[in-house]
Amino acid sequence: MITGEMRSLVDKIWNHFWTGGISNPLTVIEQFTYLLFIRRLDEQETARERKANLTNKKIQNPLYTKDQQDLRWSVFTNKDPQVMFDLFTTVQEDKLNIFQHMKQVGEAGGVFAEYMKGATFMIPTPRLLDQVVQDIKKIEMVDRDTKGDLYEYLLSKIASAGTNGQFRTPRHIIKMMVEMVRPDKEEIICDPSCGTAGFLVAAGEYFQEHHPDYFLEKKFQTHFQDKMFNGVEFDPTMLRIGAMNLQLHGIETPALIGKDALSESNGDIREAYTLILANPPFKGSLDYDAVEKSVLQMVKTKKTELLFLGLILRMLKTGGRCAVIVPDGVLFGSSKAHRQIRKEMIDNHKLDTVISMPSGVFKPYAGVSTAVLIFTKTNSGGTDKVWFYDMKTDGYSLDDKRNPLETSDIPDIIQRFHHPEKEAKRKRTDQSFFVPVAEIQENDWDLSINRYKEIVYEEVQYDPPKDIIKAIKELDKERGKVLLNLEKMLG
Repeated sequence: MITGEMRSLVDKIWNHFWTGGISNPLTVIEQFTYLLFIRRLDEQETARERKANLTNKKIQNPLYTKDQQDLRWSVFTNKDPQVMFDLFTTVQEDKLNIFQHMKQVGEAGGVFAEYMKGATFMIPTPRLLDQVVQDIKKIEMVDRDTKGDLYEYLLSKIASAGTNGQFRTPRHIIKMMVEMVRPDKEEIICDPSCGTAGFLVAAGEYFQEHHPDYFLEKKFQTHFQDKMFNGVEFDPTMLRIGAMNLQLHGIETPALIGKDALSESNGDIREAYTLILANPPFKGSLDYDAVEKSVLQMVKTKKTELLFLGLILRMLKTGGRCAVIVPDGVLFGSSKAHRQIRKEMIDNHKLDTVISMPSGVFKPYAGVSTAVLIFTKTNSGGTDKVWFYDMKTDGYSLDDKRNPLETSDIPDIIQRFHHPEKEAKRKRTDQSFFVPVAEIQENDWDLSINRYKEIVYEEVQYDPPKDIIKAIKELDKERGKVLLNLEKMLG
């Protein structure tokens, strides 16, 4: 976790943007990200220079030429605010400014630089630029954990600001899903609607936390950097933010694809991944002609939450697994498409788990009830029973404030999920239980927990009707006496 001092510094920078006229949280993060990237380029170049001095060799493909030294973070941050601002904004035919240079760095700058097309510098004044730059200089970004935690805290402000929250799944829910699926060292992971890349980052952190010894193996290091992490995202701003998030968490070369995952242009991605982690967009609607045909063959609908389930099944390799967040309507919707996709998952593949989450999990920006589905692509069925869990609390209050609580069901969910043998004797009145596939099929493939959960009603003892009538009569007498006394007082 970042220190209180660093948190205060980030809050101060955020406030600079706010008072300086940039109030859209997404724009703040984007501009903040550009400055972090420019600082990072200079740090990379400095490291290369040190290595070159030690080996007495020239730097291959330097990030800055001799004429571009003024564009380096360590140089321009010491200049007068107006001079610095001009270095960002002045357009000359024969000389790049800082922002143009940042956009043209290319592969040497890592995956983030690949998605700089369309990036716009939006800091309006020299004063604001200087305030932000001088405070970013104070941030110590010495290791992967500090950099990652800093960016996570920055991204958390999207939700707290109440805007663009759809781009951010609560981190503790993401971590729960990753802990449940436990990625292995040869996994090829994808998020088909990756946004800020929270799921991919959490999967990377899982290996850092649980299997640090893997990083001693060169084969794993290569796979981790080059093949393990994949994301699809159509929004260029999200691509840039996601790329920076991954880089600051030590994932230098993820494969990020700038496409609409459901469109024809993405139709070539089939059976490519062993694990998909996702929170696809809810309540969207697309025309049939905008959706890739193989997805429509699996589930003919215009609803994005159903289309994404079809897409995920197409993108997974046989034997591949998925943990995905869906709105509750997917579990019990009565339309042909709703039944079709549930039947597909249950009858033709292996549905393992349905975690029903309370409606407050996505507050303050959405109050929709959601669930986590975990399934395996088999193409040959395999669902014999489905494990249901009724999450009551995720560790935070379920109102807009989302204050931390002392209790959370998440540790219990993870522990029970990995010890299914202990769940076999659980009753339908318990918080978790198994339901045989035959019973689900008989109920039109309904996956809502309330369809199968048994509720125990406590018997309430009431007084006999005669006693209740007697009590009412006595109250009437008392009321009459009070009225008479009131009349006498007024008379």
